[in-house]
Amino acid sequence: QAQLVESGGGLVQTGDSLELSCAASGNTFRFWNMGWCRQAPGKEREFVGSTVYNTGAIYYADSVKGRFTISRDGAEGRLYLHMGSLTPEDTAVYYCAAGPLSTTPIEATRAYSDWGKGTQVTVSS
Repeated sequence: QAQLVESGGGLVQTGDSLELSCAASGNTFRFWNMGWCRQAPGKEREFVGSTVYNTGAIYYADSVKGRFTISRDGAEGRLYLHMGSLTPEDTAVYYCAAGPLSTTPIEATRAYSDWGKGTQVTVSS
């Protein structure tokens, strides 16, 4: 069993930046990738971005490309999501997620087997 705990959410204004952090502990050795998804009110959960452990490759959703950056501190078992140029459309609960090696595309939320409880990000206009 692995534990993923997000932190860093909050209320910001349009154009602001915010950084989320995810602390991973427990049985994380089976994970192939680790990343972020989000769910806005009334919408389905969607992929934001993810990194593959053994290659270091990072993938982003088109909606956040160029504004959001994922980084990882392997020594501390932490994953970060730096969000810039935030807009009200980025308002959502952000989840840290990790998944095993599979044939499921990394952009699919079903690729992730373990989830944190989420942290709220609200962007005011």
